[in-house]
Amino acid sequence: MGKINTKKLSNNGLLLLLSGIAVLLTQKVGMGSSIIEGIPGMLMILAVALGALIIKELFPKSIFPAFGWVTILGFLMSIPYNPLSKVFMEYTGKINFMAITTPLLTFAGISVGSKIEELKSMSWKIVLISVLVFISIFFACALIAEAVLKLRGEI
Repeated sequence: MGKINTKKLSNNGLLLLLSGIAVLLTQKVGMGSSIIEGIPGMLMILAVALGALIIKELFPKSIFPAFGWVTILGFLMSIPYNPLSKVFMEYTGKINFMAITTPLLTFAGISVGSKIEELKSMSWKIVLISVLVFISIFFACALIAEAVLKLRGEI
């Protein structure tokens, strides 16, 4: 079990807070939503993200990424069997998903841009792998969607 690097965690917390502000501003500009109404939900989302970063720090040898921990924690917070799920869903439901994608894609672009030399060294292989991954994910999502819609009797 690893130690928590408080300096790294505080830097990540500050970045999360800035991202949360960017999401709320994006939501205000794009959707006309109230920033004040979105604050509780954004704080809950940021708490889940920070919790995932803490778990990742505690288990540094784990190959499971922080994104995976965020997904698991978000799932646990939103399942109906959790007594906090009603409050969690009520407040986080006020945060528009599209408002979150803007800063997320910005950070992804910056991350990829800083590794451009590594991408160049992969040449055509990265294109082939990307196409295969995109096609696989598309068909997997389509199959899951079809199964769920059939189970619900909608198709």
